[in-house]
Amino acid sequence: MARTKDTAPSDATTKLTRGFSWTAAFGVILVLAGLVGLVYTGVATLTSMILFGWLLLIGGAVGLLHAVQARGTNFFWLGVVVAALNIAAGVVVIRRPDAAAEALTMFAALLFLTGGVFRVVGSLVVRGAQFGWTLLQGAFDLLLGVLVLNNWPSSSEYVIGCFFSLALLFDGLGLIATGFGGRRIVHLVSGRDR
Repeated sequence: MARTKDTAPSDATTKLTRGFSWTAAFGVILVLAGLVGLVYTGVATLTSMILFGWLLLIGGAVGLLHAVQARGTNFFWLGVVVAALNIAAGVVVIRRPDAAAEALTMFAALLFLTGGVFRVVGSLVVRGAQFGWTLLQGAFDLLLGVLVLNNWPSSSEYVIGCFFSLALLFDGLGLIATGFGGRRIVHLVSGRDR
């Protein structure tokens, strides 16, 4: 009976350690994918647009199924319209990923510009404790928006891919840190129990 109690925490420790190892391994894969995407930003842009199109298409099909299941309710027509728009947008993005990348790049540039203006004006008006950081972030957003917009539409070949690759890279680094940190905590806690 004592052996059962001793092996149970050991089994749980092994499972937790293995789980955190898989988390770190998946993080390494994401980091490698992010680095490859940063080298080949054009391919990353095209890939992310096609994935986005398929997500819209699948989301629209699922939404249409939900709308059909909800027929006879007030939600039905709204669900059908939203699903049809998602399906149509998915088809357009899959058929013309370059045009979709141009549109999203323009949208991102405008978001950077408007966000930068609001941050700069807000920091100058409020002058709170984070005045310097908010002003710097607003100026950086404005600069990024101007740079992307100044080179548009040629910037659409690399901007979306660069953002997508950076997201993969930082998500991967976060998973690696979680995996190694989790393994270390498991080993520390299991060492105390013994």
